[in-house]
Amino acid sequence: MFRGPLFFVPRDAVIRSGHPPAGARGGGPRYRSGMAERVELWWARRQFSRGADVPYAVGTYREAWAPYPVLIRQYHPDLNAGIVLTQIPPAADVLLLWQCDAGHTFAATPAEQRARPGRERRRSAWCPDCAVLAKAPVAARTAATGEGRPRAPKPPRPARALCPKTPAIAPGEPFVSACAPRPASAAEAQLRADLFARLDVTPGFTAVRVSRPFFDHLEYGQTFCFPN
Repeated sequence: MFRGPLFFVPRDAVIRSGHPPAGARGGGPRYRSGMAERVELWWARRQFSRGADVPYAVGTYREAWAPYPVLIRQYHPDLNAGIVLTQIPPAADVLLLWQCDAGHTFAATPAEQRARPGRERRRSAWCPDCAVLAKAPVAARTAATGEGRPRAPKPPRPARALCPKTPAIAPGEPFVSACAPRPASAAEAQLRADLFARLDVTPGFTAVRVSRPFFDHLEYGQTFCFPN
């Protein structure tokens, strides 16, 4: 006989599992008027009827459950008397415990789980608690999950101090900047001398005055500055 751990399904979990009351009418899937068996009772009855300690070997129904990857992820043998999901026929009228990605545990039969909207579901797998939170007002979802809380306004950025070394000249005028970088190599100095020797312009300017701040300056530095 099967001697695995037993579990007991609380009454509210059975109600939340989706079973309609006896005699209920309307659309949707139909259910038997009787209550589905707990997994350990269903397994013991199968042991007796089939005359074997393991009536269904592990992997017997692997192909039948393969199209339902989310249900495979929601099922945990330690919550179901140590019985593996591939040992349970998908059409079995047995009450199993499932756990969603958020950690909510609920009871449902294989037929109920396979009848949920969307056969190959992603993270939006069905769960009674998650379904209630999805339909709840924004305030209720915020209180339950802590998401969507209003953020504190960001403090204003302090005004950036501008370099006082830029001369007060008209925007667009070139000048010799005190903050201009020095030549990086001797080749740059030689290139500057050769370039200005061939052009009839005033050499020596290293920046142009601008009207809007460019980083910390009111100037835009250039390696070669040619005045008009």
